[in-house]
Order: sequence, then C-alpha cells, then structure tokens
Amino acid sequence: MKKRAILIMLLATFSVPAWAAPQTVTLSVPGMTCAACPITVKKALSKVSGVEKTEVRFENREAVVTFDDAKTTISALTQATENAGYPSSVKP
Repeated sequence: MKKRAILIMLLATFSVPAWAAPQTVTLSVPGMTCAACPITVKKALSKVSGVEKTEVRFENREAVVTFDDAKTTISALTQATENAGYPSSVKP
C-alpha cells in the first residue's frame, strides 16, 4: 500500500505540465514602408507556434507580440519577420 501511495505521488508530481507564462515583446520593424507591410509582418508572426496575439503598428514601425514562452522564443519571432523580408529587433 505504501508503494502505491509513493507511485501515485510521483506520477502526480511529474505529470503536472510546466506552466508557461505568456510574454509580451515589442519589436521594432523599421523596414515597414507601405500599408501592406504590416499585413505581411502579422502573417509571419502569426505562423510561429506559440504566438497568441499580434498587433502591428505601421505608424510606429513596430509589432507587439504576446506568446507562450514554452513554445517559442524572441529569437524565433525576429527570425520570422526577417524571413518575411522585414528584419526586426527588440524595442527597448
């Protein structure tokens, strides 16, 4: 009986998923020069696994991205914009 309790406790401990916190980052995307550019940037970011929300602001040349940090990284986000033809960097 004692072994069973220990086994259940171990299974419960290791089967609990790691809780990822949603992160929000603002990317500077200076290459957006026309009204169609934000559409392309938003599509590229939305295809990255783990991205929950994307808001692209043409006037400020920036993209605000909310993502699951257990599924993606800031590096993957900047790589996605670069692959779409719009290099970006984290805005301070």
